[in-house]
Amino acid sequence: MATKIVDTLLPTTMVGSYPRPQWFKHQLLGRDIRVAFKEVQHEEAYDDAVATVIRDQEEAGLDIVTDGNMWYDDYVGVIGSFCWYMYERIGGFEHAREPHPSYVNADASLGKDILDDWGGVINSGPVSRGPIRLADLFKIARKHAKVPIKVSVGAGPANLAWHVYFKHYKNAKELSFALAPIFNAEMKDLVAAGAKYLQFEDLGAWLPLFTNDKNDYKWIREVVEQCCDGVKAKIGWHFCFGNAWGNDILSANYPEGYQTVLPYFLDTKGIDEFVLDYANRDMAGIEFLKNLPKDKSVQIGVLDIRTNAIETPPQVVARVKKVLAAVPPDRVTLSTDCGMKPLARMVAKLKLRALADAAKIVRGELMGVK
Repeated sequence: MATKIVDTLLPTTMVGSYPRPQWFKHQLLGRDIRVAFKEVQHEEAYDDAVATVIRDQEEAGLDIVTDGNMWYDDYVGVIGSFCWYMYERIGGFEHAREPHPSYVNADASLGKDILDDWGGVINSGPVSRGPIRLADLFKIARKHAKVPIKVSVGAGPANLAWHVYFKHYKNAKELSFALAPIFNAEMKDLVAAGAKYLQFEDLGAWLPLFTNDKNDYKWIREVVEQCCDGVKAKIGWHFCFGNAWGNDILSANYPEGYQTVLPYFLDTKGIDEFVLDYANRDMAGIEFLKNLPKDKSVQIGVLDIRTNAIETPPQVVARVKKVLAAVPPDRVTLSTDCGMKPLARMVAKLKLRALADAAKIVRGELMGVK
């Protein structure tokens, strides 16, 4: 079992993006942050935005905070900019957003509209590590936080390879293995900078459901293991269940998704924790986690962020109890589902407060405190 980040039963955190403060309008537009931050107003705005979202989380009562992913732009829809932050800083990718390769010459559809907005990218040469600067971004967040920080390491190799036109590497597998050392180096730099809790964000775990090739599970797992190799930190792997402006992009088609893909990844070396979005389906299928290996923990989404409705603490408590019926409390971190970016900031903060209040209620019940 990985070292605990906080000595608290059922610690609380969040996953994914947090709403940008209204006044934070700057975009990196592909620039190295050390270049973009030569503009004093940009550097100040970014620093202030990170401080603001961390303060929101701390005031809401979270035990572990994040920088809310303030570092990626919002000029591509859905979470496309999450991937583009990496494409723009890793050699071998063209800068232009192309139509998504999955829907070339396809008829109009919701899926085509969403993924074309996300965009496709041309891989025209060998990949090389550019100025990704995850350690720099962590240092900015750390100076503002009074509690431990969980660090997103960005869209992982198989996720990046999902949206590619292959002109150098021959397929997603070959490209993903080429990207793994880049992510491994970034993660080790984060640890050297003092990060103790990393969140690996590779949505590529879902790729075999789309390729219909079970052989893909093996190499995706091996890529993740290479990324984590030798990284001395607690590492969670986020299996995002999709949130496109509050719209369902995965679970509508794969309602049994976690039960389908997780068995192939439960023993992934280097992964301490699985980060799973369950609230959007009212915890359906949570009993599957009784299969969780004893050396793994879970971070479970018990806040539904696809809606502006703010849960009451008793509603969240009911979700937490469903989790605890499957996994012992000492192996559970309570979190949000992924991607609060489209919400109003006040809504996001009040949702987080409901999460923290619910955790206190459940802790009290577990310890017999009235």
